[in-house]
Amino acid sequence: EYYNVEELRFIIERSAQVLGVQIDNEGASEIAMRSRGTPRIANRLLKRVRDFAQVSDRTLIDRAVAEESLTRLQVDKKGLDRNDRNLLTVLAKTFSGGPVGVETLATAISEEVETIEDVYEPFLMQMGLLQRTPRGRVATAETYRYLGLPCQGEIYE
Repeated sequence: EYYNVEELRFIIERSAQVLGVQIDNEGASEIAMRSRGTPRIANRLLKRVRDFAQVSDRTLIDRAVAEESLTRLQVDKKGLDRNDRNLLTVLAKTFSGGPVGVETLATAISEEVETIEDVYEPFLMQMGLLQRTPRGRVATAETYRYLGLPCQGEIYE
């Protein structure tokens, strides 16, 4: 079960106090929205945003600082990062949306099968961007909308 944005915002604000970082509600909310529903990721992103703020001589993490930092880290508004987008793009383009076996997909993106199954898939499935079928992994119509690509292959809603 993933945490909601409000729960993550509370965790981020508490972690900021422990780290001695000033953060406002909007900055904490922005980080929370991009944290994939996971406190560990929220805390990691907070530390990275703090680093960007310190380098920029900013003493307060507000929405603008959080947005700029997370954009530079290539974490989008949905919480997807470069690795997520790479997996989805390979699935959609290289394998025409699937179905494709996880081993083949892992080889194509140079990632471990366990990492795909444990790190990427749960969140991508929750977001409706990936489905597991008996024949393999498939991209959904939402995957194509997210990537801005025309639908192809076997599409799942």
